Amino acid sequence: MGISIRNRKRILIFSLIPVLIAILFLADDLVLKIITAAILVLYVGFIIFLRDSVREESFNSTVEDSLSDEVEIQAPPVKSKSVFEVDDGEDFKIVSPTKKIEVITSENYVPSDHVSKNKDFFKPQDLKQNFEQIATEELPENVSHDEQFAFVLEKILNVVKEAFMAHTSIFFWYNKSKERLTLEKFVSSSGEFITEQKFDIEDDILSKIVKKEEPELLTDISSTAEKDVIRYYNSKQGIKSFVGVPLFYGKSLAGVLALDSKVNDAFGIETIYSLGRFVRVLSIIISLFEEKFSESQAEQRLKSLLGVLNIDRRFSNEKELFDMLESAVSELIPWSAFTFVYFDPTDQKFRTSKIINRTTLKYIGENLEVELGGTIVGKAILSGMPIKIDDTSSGEYFRFTKSEDISFDGSFLAIPLVYDDQNYGVLCFETLKKNIYTTEDVQFMKQSTKIFSFMVHSYSSQKILKSLLSVDIETRALNSTAFISQLRNDLFKANELNAEGAIALIKIDDFIEEDSLFEGNPFPKVLKSIANTIREEITPLNLFGRLDERVFAVYFFNATTKDVFLWSEKLRIKIARKPIAVVTKQTTFTVSIGVASASHKTDVELVLSDANLALNKALEKGGNSVKSIN
Repeated sequence: MGISIRNRKRILIFSLIPVLIAILFLADDLVLKIITAAILVLYVGFIIFLRDSVREESFNSTVEDSLSDEVEIQAPPVKSKSVFEVDDGEDFKIVSPTKKIEVITSENYVPSDHVSKNKDFFKPQDLKQNFEQIATEELPENVSHDEQFAFVLEKILNVVKEAFMAHTSIFFWYNKSKERLTLEKFVSSSGEFITEQKFDIEDDILSKIVKKEEPELLTDISSTAEKDVIRYYNSKQGIKSFVGVPLFYGKSLAGVLALDSKVNDAFGIETIYSLGRFVRVLSIIISLFEEKFSESQAEQRLKSLLGVLNIDRRFSNEKELFDMLESAVSELIPWSAFTFVYFDPTDQKFRTSKIINRTTLKYIGENLEVELGGTIVGKAILSGMPIKIDDTSSGEYFRFTKSEDISFDGSFLAIPLVYDDQNYGVLCFETLKKNIYTTEDVQFMKQSTKIFSFMVHSYSSQKILKSLLSVDIETRALNSTAFISQLRNDLFKANELNAEGAIALIKIDDFIEEDSLFEGNPFPKVLKSIANTIREEITPLNLFGRLDERVFAVYFFNATTKDVFLWSEKLRIKIARKPIAVVTKQTTFTVSIGVASASHKTDVELVLSDANLALNKALEKGGNSVKSIN
């Protein structure tokens, strides 16, 4: 192939330069040399100028083509049989005539600085609503201290997972005494997370963090070693990278924060430093939660103890005593089931007297006699010392009896109520969580239950004294036991003497809106007034007793049923007409009376049954009436 015309032109142009240089050196005339040098400079400058112009022209053409966004098809050089070459600037373009050309105009032109200043340009319409929903999410209601921390921890793990584009972010607590990691919370893209909560310290990557108390980083985990290195999945996940850092609380290892990924080299040294900042924030949050929990727990405990120390509290029966204990211990320590074992001074036995089960699991029932030998509660009774079992599933433990059927597994705490070297009962707490009770809890309960011990001691002593008395302290009438015993003797005497007799049961009618009409409880004053009125109407031949809180009984020796009926009507009218002053008010109260014959009868139960039947008939009429049965 010959030299092209374009190249020939170039050779001709550049061949003049050596000629001018030769003239410059060979000529002797100074004027000719100056003229030749000037021509040479102009010639070279002209060549350079033409070259730059061609390049600038080519560049501008390219820019214009890109701005107009033309779709062009570059045709190959056309070569004829006569070897034809196309010179510069003589190439041609084939443009599609049907293609719509898009042009930026004043209608759709937006300056770049205007886009950056217009904040609403890329803002979704629901941006504010979605942000407020995330930023103002409230804590779940009615949750415990631990559940509140779990809620906050989950939010932090979500942030960590998204920030490092991890597959799973996970947090473990570390129990130094048991050398065990406990899974607290995790956020994962996997649905194959392991169901176990506890992991013994072995040779896996988590265990290395615990043993060395320093961060660990893995950037290329082989598929064959994944299951041994990563223990918290049910099956292989294809994990390639792992990073974990220890969390310190009070200068001791308290937990482990870890991330994993399915990408090689997903984490680095900078990740460890960033996670260090996160665990520091977590340790601060833990301390704040602990401080808040301690303050709230102290307030709850103080409130419970102040409720017990209420000077107006009186225990007229065992039910009120047991209810007080339940209310007092409800906020002292956490529990899922509460049992009060009471020493009954009358039969000299320890029995389960109050059971509160907050779960749906099977538990023991009330009035169960405690076996002193071979049981936890029996050991607490005999030793007089608290007993704390951190995990009842770790051995064969019997709480109350060896034949009990309890499906609980967790922590158990027994606090004996000892006063003046005598055991009056045991407070038993059980929860489904293991290792929940601390030595501080035991010490606090031991100190605070001294007041409970004194209250139970006082009630038991009063119960024993009342059992030795034959007179009701409030009304000075015979108590139920003494009245029945004396009535049996009088019925036998009357039968031997062939004398008639009758009995009247007198019940104080219920008050209407007792608590709202009066300041305090008016019953003690009403009881005393009615008892005095009855005593004024009887003779030394009558037997007067109190059978129940509102029921009195009067036995009439050598009297007919008719005579007792008339006496009862007179008493009813007198009580109804007699005003009783209660605080700053005066009002009247009524009684209902049932009369039954006791002539030629020696069965006390039968006589009292007939009198109760007559009393019920009087109550059916609405009260303030008298009914009799022969």
